[in-house]
Amino acid sequence: MPLTKPTGSARALARAGANAWLACVGLSLGALTACSPTLDWRETQFEGSGIVASFPCRPDRYARAVTVAGAKAQMDMITCATGGVTYALSFFDVAEPAAVTPALADLRALAVANLGATVPQAVPLEIKGMTANAQSARLTVAGRLPDGAAVQESAAFFVKGLRIYQATAIGAKLAPEALDTFFTSLKFPG
Repeated sequence: MPLTKPTGSARALARAGANAWLACVGLSLGALTACSPTLDWRETQFEGSGIVASFPCRPDRYARAVTVAGAKAQMDMITCATGGVTYALSFFDVAEPAAVTPALADLRALAVANLGATVPQAVPLEIKGMTANAQSARLTVAGRLPDGAAVQESAAFFVKGLRIYQATAIGAKLAPEALDTFFTSLKFPG
């Protein structure tokens, strides 16, 4: 059978098929993009941290000098940001047992004051292996960053021996499922 030039209706049909195929590819790519995970949880234990935590993105580690409850310390911070939320785990050591409670209380107060918040919602916190302390809690506050942007913060404050920890999620909108995953992942190895 000889090849013939497509007629007008055959060309239209071929064009419609090609357009339908392109539309399907476009929809498929859009669906893949929409379904790509913003939160890619990974369990992490950084050297010297003494704790395991899951982060929804690849965390980096920083250190800085801080003054908490009148004492200088080096605070290590493990942090990552994804989906408009920053997740962080900070820790530092105090010199003696008597310094633990004041340092934990000051850290809590600083976290609230830094956002201009006044009345945090506090719930008891229990992490297996942590050292009991009356200042250990999980706080939720709403406030503003220095640039005026409104944010929510959920932060856990706890202790293991002479080490003070703060786990924080901060962003314009915090998803309860992500917070639950982040905070319930905190554990002391062993």
